[in-house]
Amino acid sequence: MRNSREVTAENRERIVAVAARLFRERGIAAVGVAELMEAAGMTHGGFYKHFESKDALIDEACRHSFTEPGGSLRAAAEAASEGEELRTIVDRYLSRRHRDNPGSGCAVAALGGEVANRESPAREALAAGRERLVSLVARYMKGADAKERATAFVATMVGALITSRLADGASSDAVLRAAKRELYQRIEEQG
Repeated sequence: MRNSREVTAENRERIVAVAARLFRERGIAAVGVAELMEAAGMTHGGFYKHFESKDALIDEACRHSFTEPGGSLRAAAEAASEGEELRTIVDRYLSRRHRDNPGSGCAVAALGGEVANRESPAREALAAGRERLVSLVARYMKGADAKERATAFVATMVGALITSRLADGASSDAVLRAAKRELYQRIEEQG
C-alpha cells in the first residue's frame, strides 16, 4: 500500500495540472473551486487540504504551465537544424494547434490580459514565463541588442496568437500567416 503522503502529493499535482489547463482554456475568474475539484475527480471539500486559498493554487498552476512536457519550445528549438531554431519557435508558437488549444498552450497568451489588469498571484509567474521565452529567443538572435529584439519578437508572437484567437476562420489563419511572414523577415534581416 502506498504512503498517504505519496497519494496526497499525487492528488495535489493532479489538481494543479487540471487548474493550469482550465485557467488557460477559460480564464482564472471563470473557473470555480468546486468545478475544478470535480474536473480533478475530487470533492470540493478536499481543496483546502491541499491549498490555503484559490490564489495559492493560481500561482502554482501558472508556474506549472511553464514546466509541462510535450509543448516545449526549448526542446523544439534544440532539436532544429542549426540556423533554423527561430523559425522552429515561430512555426510551433504560431500554429493552428497552439491557437486552437489554449488549455495546453502558452499561459502568457491565455492569461496575460486577465492578469495584467488586476493584482493576481499569477502575475509574477506569467512575468517569469514571459522572461524565459524572451531569453530562449534571444539565445538565437545575433547582435548586441539581441535581448531587445527578442522582447519585440516575443511580443509579436504573443499578440498574434491572441489576435488569431479573436478572429474567425480564414481571418484567424491570415493573422497567423501575416505574423509568421513578419517574423521570418526579422530572422532573415539578422543574417
